[in-house]
Amino acid sequence: MKKHDIERSKKGDRTNTLKISGGGKMKTRKKPIKCPYCGHTAVLRDASYVYGENAVEEHLYVCSRYPECNAYVGVHKGTFIPKGTLANGDLRHKRIEAHKVFSKLWDTGIMTKKQAYRWLRYIFGLSSEQAHIGQFSEYRCDELIRTCRNVLQNNRIARAL
Repeated sequence: MKKHDIERSKKGDRTNTLKISGGGKMKTRKKPIKCPYCGHTAVLRDASYVYGENAVEEHLYVCSRYPECNAYVGVHKGTFIPKGTLANGDLRHKRIEAHKVFSKLWDTGIMTKKQAYRWLRYIFGLSSEQAHIGQFSEYRCDELIRTCRNVLQNNRIARAL
C-alpha cells in the first residue's frame, strides 16, 4: 500500500487547509469535515482503524470521538474525497439497503443506470450533485427504498430485500 503525505496548515491559517499529495497531484480541501452527530472534526484514517484486518477500503473519514461516536464515511477509490456525509451505524445500514434496492432498477432491466439516476433526481427534486445516496438521510433512504420497491412491484419484479 502506497503511503500518502497529509499536511495540515498552520493554526494561524483560518481556512484549515488540508493538502493531500499522492500520485504526483496535490489536492486542497478548504473546510474540515464535521461530524453531524457530535460536532467534532473527522480525521482521515486507514480503514483498518475501524475494520481491522477486514478492511476493504483504503481510507475513511472517522469522527475524532470514535468509537464513542460511531460515525465515519469511506472515500472514493484512489482519492481522499468522501463518498458522502459521516454516518452512524443505522444510517450506514439504510444507505446500503437503499443502494441495493436502487441498483435493482437497472439490474432487472427496468431502466439503465443513467435513466435511474435521472429518475432519482426527478422524483426527489435533486440536482446532480445532490443525487448521491451517500448524502441521504435515513428519511430519504426510506423514501427511496419504498419508491423503488413500488416500481419493482409494478414491473412484477420479486420484492427486493
